[in-house]
Amino acid sequence: MADKKYTENKPELSEVAEEELKDKRYLVLHNDEVHSFDYVIETLIDVCEMEAMQAEQCTYLVHYKGKCDVKKGDYNYLNPYRKGLIEKGLEATID
Repeated sequence: MADKKYTENKPELSEVAEEELKDKRYLVLHNDEVHSFDYVIETLIDVCEMEAMQAEQCTYLVHYKGKCDVKKGDYNYLNPYRKGLIEKGLEATID
C-alpha cells in the first residue's frame, strides 16, 4: 500500500495532460490545389528540415485529407517555420 504523504499532493493525470498540452501547438499545412506534389515535398524538406519520405507522406495527407500536422511545439518555435512555408506560397497555420 502506497504511503499517503506521497500520493495526496500528486496531480490528477488529466491535470498533467492539460499542463503539457497548454503550450503545445501544431504547425498545420493546408491543401491549396495550386502547387505540385514535388514543390510541396521540396518545400517541406527545405523549410521544415524533413526527411524526403516524411515530406512525401505529409504531402499525400494534405492532398487527401486537406491538411497535415507538420511540426509540434510552442508558438515561438513554430512561427519561423510557418513564415517560411508562407514565403514559399504554401498555406500554413499554427493551431
